[in-house]
Amino acid sequence: MVDSAKIVSARGGAGAREEPLVTVEDESHPKALFATPELRWALIGTGAIANQMAQALLLADRHLVGVTNRTRAKADAFARRYGIERVYGSLDELLADPLVDAVYISTPHNTHIRFIRAALEAGKHVLCEKAITLDSAELDEARALAAEREVQLMDATTILHMPLYRELGRRARNGDFGALTLAQVNFGSFKEYGDLTNRFYNPRLAGGAMLDIGVYAITAARLFMASQPKEIVSLSTRASTGVDQSSGFVTRNAEGQLGVFSLTLHTKQPKRIDLCFEDCYIEIIDYPRADSAMVVWTSDGHREEIQAGRQEYALLYAVADLEAAVDGDRSRRELIGYTSDVMDIMTRLRFSWGIYYPEEAALARAAGVPVAGETT
Repeated sequence: MVDSAKIVSARGGAGAREEPLVTVEDESHPKALFATPELRWALIGTGAIANQMAQALLLADRHLVGVTNRTRAKADAFARRYGIERVYGSLDELLADPLVDAVYISTPHNTHIRFIRAALEAGKHVLCEKAITLDSAELDEARALAAEREVQLMDATTILHMPLYRELGRRARNGDFGALTLAQVNFGSFKEYGDLTNRFYNPRLAGGAMLDIGVYAITAARLFMASQPKEIVSLSTRASTGVDQSSGFVTRNAEGQLGVFSLTLHTKQPKRIDLCFEDCYIEIIDYPRADSAMVVWTSDGHREEIQAGRQEYALLYAVADLEAAVDGDRSRRELIGYTSDVMDIMTRLRFSWGIYYPEEAALARAAGVPVAGETT
């Protein structure tokens, strides 16, 4: 447990100017990020991001109870690598263990709802990797079930949890930057075509740019917008497998705030955000796990760097937020609302392009189009 003397917390009353949120004077050890009762965690999946999470949890001395995976040999090897005591032979075995309080899901997108549903039904809290579900209907179902079972469901998209965005949001709400007019967000990765059965391009693994990288871009803009965008115009180019490879789209909300986005899985471009306010613009480079931003002030062009958090603790911030939500932190519990707004935009865009995954076959038939990767 963190030494309370090293935590500084200031909270304004109703109508008060927001003060900085909880800050930690010394983050030399990641245990200092946690100030709530510790949960006991289990991992579902053993891929690259699960390895990062296991390393992060052990670095912070969090209680990592066990792991399960579709392939038992992989789970056994994973457990040996990280000194994890329990390897569950099945999801049911994991969820039946009373020693498990919360699960972290890092399996392919199209499997998320099945694991989320089972975990929530079992009374476990859930932190799920992006994209949390395939579409809005699945997320609505999951949120309703979490409310019914009185457990917490949280999206692990790093932008929701990095302290930098919390600090920038606080200053934006305080009026430090003036009103937001435009958010311009890019994300480009170069993924080889090669084996098109990989998760990036395979429709049977819910591949495509939108769910893989679009979730970061839309989340980054939505956090600073006054309300959910309702108007969307877009263009998309598909990969040969039928999933979205590249896209450009513009959104607008009731306040007239614009979001301008470009995504691609087959061309490298800067992972950059430009948040344009009346009094300044804010540039954030490599934004999914960013810990610094540059403010350029309109009046005289002077620059101000804002730093908060540390990139290497990105996954731990998500863990800390889930544990805080379980402990009753309202602001952390409300993060799922942003997730729903982002999922709504992603679903509307993908369906407007006629891209439906096999799990959405009924919706594809109703729309008169084939599922991604198939022909009529």
